[in-house]
Amino acid sequence: MSRPSSRSNLYRLIQAGQLAHRALLLPLSERGLEPGDDAILFELGRSGKTESELAAELGLTEAGLGTRLSRLIDHGLVTRQAVGPELAAGVALSERGVRIRNGLADHWTQLEEALMGELKPKQRKKLGERLKRFVDLLTL
Repeated sequence: MSRPSSRSNLYRLIQAGQLAHRALLLPLSERGLEPGDDAILFELGRSGKTESELAAELGLTEAGLGTRLSRLIDHGLVTRQAVGPELAAGVALSERGVRIRNGLADHWTQLEEALMGELKPKQRKKLGERLKRFVDLLTL
């Protein structure tokens, strides 16, 4: 068995992942947000939801989500309002929340383009499939 090397693809994948993670956290911290807040903003960007729907979608407890939502409401990014056809009590993005969410999505897109920009569509698809397979193997 060869010893780990900084020239190995696995080492570079780990290094790229850590740097990408740090780069994705930067715009959150600049806005006073915490890791994971972006997932809430992205999910609410699709449509308003009840808190129980949102918690289920994100795999959070309603209590854990409630703490995050309170902070996002205090920041003026999320509002409480009626959602869905039944007009159930729920949460949705405020106008400011939409702007922040769009800025975070643009940042994500730029990083994705930096990773995949030089690849042709078929190569992008193959890389995505291989990364998914690798993740699936590691989560067994």
